[in-house]
Amino acid sequence: QVQLVESGGGLVQSGDSLRLSCAASGRTFSSGTMGWFRQAPGKEHEFVAAINWSGGRTKYADSVKGRFTMSRDIAKMSVYLQMNSLKPEDTAVYYCARDQIPSLSRTQADYDYWGQGTQVTVSS
Repeated sequence: QVQLVESGGGLVQSGDSLRLSCAASGRTFSSGTMGWFRQAPGKEHEFVAAINWSGGRTKYADSVKGRFTMSRDIAKMSVYLQMNSLKPEDTAVYYCARDQIPSLSRTQADYDYWGQGTQVTVSS
C-alpha cells in the first residue's frame, strides 16, 4: 500500500503562485509515474501533470504548460507542483496519484493510489 498526502492549497488571487506538495509513505517504490489531477465543481477529473519517478521526465496538460512545473524529491518520496500565473479557471481540488507504470499516463484509470486532495481557489 502507498499513502499519498497533499498539502499547500489555499485561496489566492489571479496571477499569484502556489506550490502543492504530495508526500508518499508506506510501500516504497523506485519507478512508475506520479501525477497531478484536478476536479472542478461539476466537472470530471482533469489531468494536470505527470513525472516519471526514476528519470524525472514530465508531461503537462496544454492548459497549464508554461505556468505549472512538476518536480520530485526521491529522498523525501515527494512530488511538487509549482503553479504560477494562476487563473480563476485553475480553481479545483487537486489530487496526487501514483501509477506503477512509468508511462506518464494522462488517464485517471491508470493510477492506482490517490491522495485526499487539496483545494485551490483562485479569485479574479
